[in-house]
Amino acid sequence: MGASADAAADALVEGVLGGRRRALAQAITLAESSRADDRDRAEALLDALTPHAGGAIRIGISGAPGVGKSTFIEALGRLLTDDAHRLAVLAVDPSSAIGGGAILADKTRMETLARNPRAYIRPSPSGTTLGGVARRTREAVVICEAAGFDVVIVETVGVGQSETAVAGMTDVFVLLLSPAGGDELQGIKRGIVELADVVLVTKADGELAGAALRAAGEYRHALDLLQPRLRGWQVPVLTCSALEGTGIEDAWRTIERCHAHLHDSGRLRERRTEQQRAWLWSEMSEQLLAAMRADPAAAARLAEVEQAVAAGDMPPAVAARRLVEAFLRRARD
Repeated sequence: MGASADAAADALVEGVLGGRRRALAQAITLAESSRADDRDRAEALLDALTPHAGGAIRIGISGAPGVGKSTFIEALGRLLTDDAHRLAVLAVDPSSAIGGGAILADKTRMETLARNPRAYIRPSPSGTTLGGVARRTREAVVICEAAGFDVVIVETVGVGQSETAVAGMTDVFVLLLSPAGGDELQGIKRGIVELADVVLVTKADGELAGAALRAAGEYRHALDLLQPRLRGWQVPVLTCSALEGTGIEDAWRTIERCHAHLHDSGRLRERRTEQQRAWLWSEMSEQLLAAMRADPAAAARLAEVEQAVAAGDMPPAVAARRLVEAFLRRARD
């Protein structure tokens, strides 16, 4: 890097640490870039910011589309910012299949919170990342923490394996469920419920108030039959109405209690250490795949092997092993 580039990098770091919005947006955009020269700059930026990160409560929020995630986050955000917290929301939206951009536009769905000077909302397209969580979301969390935000929420698409992904990068995982029981309760995947640290039944107002209370009771009974994710913590099932503002403070106090339990039991350090290891292996896998695709010989061989697999002439496992072995031989030579 030249002197001007070094000065620009230093200015960006200084801007993020100073909590300046423009610098924060530029830093996250840099982290999300897939260009090779940007990755070098992003890694240098993260290296400088990481010692200043780690102090926030990291909350994962997920639930099926239509359950009211954005409405709940806006209500929770008002409560937190009124209580002098600084809140960052990383909203991972479904990507456009053509343009690749975020299509749900969380800033329009959280209009009041988006104008709040103590809050920052960053919509990011999920792209092709498994689980609907942007590959660089972890880096965005680090950047937001370094910028002084003491609560960071990662909101996911809520489909497929997004719950597993968000639980693997946050401290407290909150699962939002609709106010219905019976057949819908049977349809909820056990693995998703087992990931939850807190369960919230939303839309507990008007004609749905009774249904929400009944659903909460059924979910509570179901959770009694499951092994909790966190030792010594019985997963609470609460009801809330973002529309009426009821149950929001109880939800936040419950999240705080869960985080305190994690900290006091030593599990918070263990959980974050496990997440860092998982992040390392994920990055190695992604970078190895990127290196193979960037290698002309490997790319040509990959095209041939893909055709053989598609035609049923070669098992995928055999094809993958041969590709990796050939790439590693070339790398050694």
